[in-house]
Amino acid sequence: MKQITIVSGKGGTGKTSLVGAWASMISNTVFTDCDVDAANLHLLLQPEVKEKYLFPGSATARIDAGRCTLCGTCYELCRFNAILKGKASFRVNDIRCEGCKLCMHACPKGAIGLMPSRGSQWYVSSTRFGPMIHARLGIGEDLSGKLVARLREKARERAKAINADYILTDGPPGTGCPVIAAINGADLAVIVTEPSLSGMADLKRIHQLIKHFGIPAKVVINKWDINPGMTREMESYCHNNHTEVAGIIPYTPVFMEAMNKNITVPEYQPKHHMSQVLQDVLDRIRNGGGN
Repeated sequence: MKQITIVSGKGGTGKTSLVGAWASMISNTVFTDCDVDAANLHLLLQPEVKEKYLFPGSATARIDAGRCTLCGTCYELCRFNAILKGKASFRVNDIRCEGCKLCMHACPKGAIGLMPSRGSQWYVSSTRFGPMIHARLGIGEDLSGKLVARLREKARERAKAINADYILTDGPPGTGCPVIAAINGADLAVIVTEPSLSGMADLKRIHQLIKHFGIPAKVVINKWDINPGMTREMESYCHNNHTEVAGIIPYTPVFMEAMNKNITVPEYQPKHHMSQVLQDVLDRIRNGGGN
């Protein structure tokens, strides 16, 4: 079993569209959408939820009105202004509360505790291409890195259970904690970028992050023909840093047309030249990176 994580230094590079297309081309695979802050792979794969689980998020303070003596200590100490003072009680504004526990320790009557959020959920689903592990991050939740780690763990368990050949992960953009959780333990990280100044800067950032963790990397330049000069600069950067460019993909509206129908490009236009381009890139990705 090989774990391939698709990442991008910035959003909007077409990462999810490519993952969806490759999902229709690769068999015996478990799919994971680890872009939990803005999950959208489900739009293409149309998963049918089989199992649903709550994911405890960040904890916020709760005041036990029966034990509270209205001394106001928590109200005075909270630097986030999360304690709201009423005429006969104090209550907590969940949006403002950072779960720092200061009020809990300062309360002389022990009337304050922490309650984990129950706004996030993760799912085990089936798709027309295979099992899918995905999630919905609760509004305002900031534990996306831990949620990504949970998805990766469950994807490995499911892949072992069905003896899958691959785990294909749609990773989050950027270089933050969720990205680190998504690439940790992967056999190969595939960076999807686009030929722009911001794309070049973010390519360097995500490449250095992947290099820091010692994970093999390949690069795919999407929409290369919108800026051929920048594409050449990206290819030069990859060559100088001993990183293979697995493919360059031209711009085509067929991706948007397929997405509007909630299907992948190979399903929408199996004989379109783009379907063959995508297959060639996938073949180069699978040749290496732990194989």
